[in-house]
Amino acid sequence: MTEQLRFDGRVAVVTGAGSGLGREYALLFGSRGAKVVVNDLGGSTQGEGASKRAADVVVEEIRAHGGTAVADYNSVVDGGKVIDTAVKHFGRVDILVNNAGILRDRSIAKTTDQDWDLIHAVHLKGSFKCTQAAWPYMRRQNFGRIIMTASNSGIYGNFGQANYSAAKLGLAGLANSIAIEGKKNNIHCNVIIPTAASRMTKGLMPDILFNELKPHLIAPVVVYLCHESCEDNGSFIESSAGWATKVHFVRGKGTVLRTSIDQKTISPEYVKSVWSKVTDMTNAKHMDSMNEASGYLIKVLENLKAGRTSVIEETFQYTSREVILYALGVGASIKNPNDLKFLYENHADFSIIPTFFVLPGIFMTMQKSILGAALPTSGKVELSQILHGEQYLEICGNLPTSGTLTTTGKVFDVMDKGSGAVVVVNSETFDESGQLLVKNQSSVFVVGAGKFGGKKSPIEGVIPIKNPPKRKADAVIHYKTSEDQAALFRLCGDFNPLHIDPDFAKNAGLKEPIMHGLCSLGFSVRAVLAQYTNNNPSFVKAIKARFSGPVIPGQTLKIDMWKEGKRIFFNTTVVETGKEAVSGGYVDLNGGSGKL
Repeated sequence: MTEQLRFDGRVAVVTGAGSGLGREYALLFGSRGAKVVVNDLGGSTQGEGASKRAADVVVEEIRAHGGTAVADYNSVVDGGKVIDTAVKHFGRVDILVNNAGILRDRSIAKTTDQDWDLIHAVHLKGSFKCTQAAWPYMRRQNFGRIIMTASNSGIYGNFGQANYSAAKLGLAGLANSIAIEGKKNNIHCNVIIPTAASRMTKGLMPDILFNELKPHLIAPVVVYLCHESCEDNGSFIESSAGWATKVHFVRGKGTVLRTSIDQKTISPEYVKSVWSKVTDMTNAKHMDSMNEASGYLIKVLENLKAGRTSVIEETFQYTSREVILYALGVGASIKNPNDLKFLYENHADFSIIPTFFVLPGIFMTMQKSILGAALPTSGKVELSQILHGEQYLEICGNLPTSGTLTTTGKVFDVMDKGSGAVVVVNSETFDESGQLLVKNQSSVFVVGAGKFGGKKSPIEGVIPIKNPPKRKADAVIHYKTSEDQAALFRLCGDFNPLHIDPDFAKNAGLKEPIMHGLCSLGFSVRAVLAQYTNNNPSFVKAIKARFSGPVIPGQTLKIDMWKEGKRIFFNTTVVETGKEAVSGGYVDLNGGSGKL
C-alpha cells in the first residue's frame, strides 16, 4: 500500500480559504497533519465588505476532524500581517497557497481604473506581498513550497476579463522568477491553473460542466505540489474535473531574416514572404530558461557571422520507423539475413544505411524558394525543372537511430550550363546536443534556368566525382528493383510527382515516372556495404556520386566496384538498357568498428 503523504510539523497558509478551492486545500492539509492558517477577508466576490465568518467556519471544520488551524482575516495586500499570524501561532511557515481572488468582469471599453486596480491588488500584488513576507522564514529553514493561482483566462484570454486575465498571466511570470530565486534554498514555486465550480464561477458556464467541476478534485494536485517529495519547480499545472496536465510555453523554430551579419536592414516585404516559417509551430520547443532562449539566438548570430547560413535552417525528425522505411525503399529485404539489422528496431545491431543522412540536406536543397532565390534571374522554379545532379555525404559523428536534427546550410555555388543552371548547396546537420553528424553537398540542375551569363566551372570546394580504375571491376552485384520502388521510396519524404504521376513525368519530357536518384544511390551503397564491410555502416566515411540517367521502377541495377586502398569506386548501370544510372561514384572507408 502506498505510504500516505503527511505534513506533520509543517505550517500551511492558504489565502482565500473561506470557501471553494481554498477551503478544500485547507481541509486536506489539516487532515494530513499540517497546522493551517485559514486566511479570508470575508468580502464579496467583487472585493467589497468583510466578515470573519467564512474563515471561522473552515477553522472549526478542521478542528472538528482533529486538525489544528487558526483564522486570519487580513487582506492579502497586507501580506506581512497574514504571515505574522502563522509565525505568531506556530513559529514558522512552510507552505503558502496564494488562492485569494475576486472578479470584476467588464469589457475592456467599460473597465474602470477601480476594476483594474482592485483585481491586480488582490491577485497579483496580494500574492507577491504574502510571498515576500514568507520568504525570509522559508529561506532560513531551507524549505518552502509556494503555489500561485493562475487561470485559463490568463493563458487563453476571455471576453470581459482583460483585468483578470492580465493579473493571472502576471502570476505566471511572478512564479517563474520566484522558482529561479528559491531553487538554491529548496523553495519551490509552482502554478495551479484550476477550473472549479465556486461562487465566482456560478452562472459563467453550462450546468453540465459546472456540476462536474468539484473543487475537492483539484485539492490533491495542489497538496502534492506542496509536499517535500515533489521535485517540481516552476511547473504550470492545469486541473479540473478529476484531470490534470502540465502546461508550458513553447517557441517555434523560426527563421533567419537576413543573409549575413553585415546585412543591417530587413524589409517588411521579405518578412511577409517568410511569414509561414516565422509562425510555423511544427517543431516548437519549450525553453527552460532565458539562457537557453538566448543561447539559441547567439547560435544563429554565430552562424551568420561565420557565413554558415543563408536564411536556410530546417529540422528533421525521425524514429526507427523512418529508418526502416528508408531501408525498404532502397531494397533491403528480410530474404537477406544480413539486412535484418536495417529492418528490425530490436536487432542487437540495429543500424542505419548511411545514405539515409542525405535526406536532411536534400530536403533543404530541393525547396523551390531557395533554388529560385539562388538564380540571378530570380525566376520561379517548378518541380518539373528540378533534377538531382550530384551528391556528397561526409560522416562526422556517430549516427543515432532516432532523433531531432537541425540542418543549416547555404547556397555555395551557381553555374550556368546553358540549358539550365547548377545550384550547389552545402549543409551541416547537428543532433540535439549540437554535435555535428554529417555534411552534405547537393548539386541540383534546374532545367531552363541557364543562359544568364554566369560561369560554367565550379569554384574550389565543390567536391568532384572520381572515375574508376581502367580495369575490369573487382566485384559486381545485381539488384532487381520493384515496380513499386519509387512509390515506396517517396514515402521517405521526397514527394516530387516526377516519381509517381505519369502526366507530370510526360510534361517533364519522360515516358513514365522514374526512380529517385537517391534511391539508385541507396542501392549502390548497399552493394558496397555488402561486398566490402559485411553490412557494417560504421566503416563509411564519405560518399560521392553523379546521377547520370533515369531508372524505371522494375529495372535491374548492376553495380560495378573497384577497391583502391580505402576508397571503393562504383558505377551503376541499368541492365535492361546498358545505360549508366550512377557514375563517378565512390565510398571512402575508415577503420570502422572492425577490420576491412
